[in-house]
Amino acid sequence: MSYSVGQVAGFAGVTVRTLHHYDEIGLLVPGERSHAGHRRYSDADLDRLQQILFYRELGFPLDEVAVLLDDPEADPRAHLRRQHDLLTARIEQLRKMAAAVEHAMEARKMGINLTPEEKFEVFGDKDPEQYADEAEARWGGTEQYAESQRRVARYTKDDWQRIQDQTADWGRRYDALMTAGEPPTGEAAMALAEEHRQHICTWYYECPYELHRSLGEMYVADERFKAFYESVRPGLAEHLKEAIAANAARHTS
Repeated sequence: MSYSVGQVAGFAGVTVRTLHHYDEIGLLVPGERSHAGHRRYSDADLDRLQQILFYRELGFPLDEVAVLLDDPEADPRAHLRRQHDLLTARIEQLRKMAAAVEHAMEARKMGINLTPEEKFEVFGDKDPEQYADEAEARWGGTEQYAESQRRVARYTKDDWQRIQDQTADWGRRYDALMTAGEPPTGEAAMALAEEHRQHICTWYYECPYELHRSLGEMYVADERFKAFYESVRPGLAEHLKEAIAANAARHTS
């Protein structure tokens, strides 16, 4: 049984030009010719073409494919074993690539999923995503950022309203604490610092004490975070920083 170049091109999903090229470079020379001189491919030729296409799919250049297939020490089973190993490795590589792409897709679709009207209703004239790009640049590679993005993507308008209400209530109570002259190392201030940490754990990501301590320092060092807390009460950012540090110390010492 033999096949024309057009038939083989159809079987293998390659072009006639490709088969001509393989013939010209000696990679796949048809075992027969018709009386008119046309190429005729045998079953053995098709087997070799299958091997060629395996290696090409795996990215091997044609000269290396020729060396592999013309190795006098190799037998068909050796080729199959080699291809199985290579394909298994490729599958694992593709699996990792697919996971990376899925992660990127997930990150792209995450965010605050509210309509413009709902955002205004919950946040007023403050844009909750104003610094989203900067946050991704600063923390995008961390587990905490990924976890926060996963969580907030699921939140509804009611969830965000609850977060806003809890934050405002906490701010009023911290303001009252400072008005009463409570020191940042006192029990009341440390309790509100712990509540602040728990709020992060509940709504955004797990926040261990050392990370919370670092956040407290950032609330003073970064002018925008400092401005947020200072808008609740002047001096609150520094007071909270010290309360967070004291609370962390009592839980980690």
